[in-house]
Amino acid sequence: MTKYILSNRPFREEFVQKMKDIDSDYHFVLEDDLNSKEDWQKVEITIGWQKNWKENLLYEGTPLKWVQSISAGVDYLPLDLFEQYGIKLSNTSGIHAQSIADHLLAILFMQNRGIFSAIQNQQHAKWALADNYAVMQDRRILIVGTGKIGQRLASYLDFFAAQPIGINTNGRKIDHFKETYSLDKLDEQANTADVVINILPLTDNTYHLYNTEFFKNMKETATYINVGRGASVDTKDLYQALRAKEIAYAAIDVFEEEPLPADHPLWNLENILITPHISGFTPHFQKKFMAIFLTNFTSFAKNEQLAENEVSLTFGY
Repeated sequence: MTKYILSNRPFREEFVQKMKDIDSDYHFVLEDDLNSKEDWQKVEITIGWQKNWKENLLYEGTPLKWVQSISAGVDYLPLDLFEQYGIKLSNTSGIHAQSIADHLLAILFMQNRGIFSAIQNQQHAKWALADNYAVMQDRRILIVGTGKIGQRLASYLDFFAAQPIGINTNGRKIDHFKETYSLDKLDEQANTADVVINILPLTDNTYHLYNTEFFKNMKETATYINVGRGASVDTKDLYQALRAKEIAYAAIDVFEEEPLPADHPLWNLENILITPHISGFTPHFQKKFMAIFLTNFTSFAKNEQLAENEVSLTFGY
């Protein structure tokens, strides 16, 4: 019986062939290959998701059984409908861990050594020192989210003799973190942190988690970094906090609205680094993504179970 794996992007032939080797009943297709209602009724698996697929795939009795997300975050997907119709979901958690950890480490070192100040001064031919210099060991670095990305960053910081503090749902201990606390201790820990780094997924509990109240609670000398989800931060509140110097600096890679509009006032501030959602850019993405997908596909073809990275449709991660 012919069944389809529908993808929202092409993949190299070597990976398409590996799918055939695992189960020849499944055929890899793109949306343009589906020309009739009967074709859509053969789709049991999707790689990625498009909003316009909802009408053809989300209904009572759908043939769709599993969605493999291209991204780690899944807050943009119709999780309630997946749960309603019994559709499994897996993500790419871990695939971007090294890239994002490298991005964060670069920011920390550049700030510690006054590189951001030097770049600004160079634009004005100004020979001047930064306000302060630091070593990693002396900075209290709070990592909010101790998943694969947080753990990779903590291992880097551990190597450099720093002792990062972690925040997760229940305060469970994680390797390379000096201490870990539950999410309800976030404000208490942020109050003493030199750097707060958000790597949390977006859920109802983390929407606008970082707002006026949060930033007022931080040290005036502290830095806030976001590589998690844009909507975890109230952008207007972040702007006001930076403008009023309630916090010293921010490095933001993800925003509620992307691209960040050219007329947004954040562009005019000197105490922020804006990067265009690049922290997760990962060399050899297809190879790393397919390592996850093919492992799951092998398991799914045998017993319709997923071997790794299955997402809880209730919790969203």
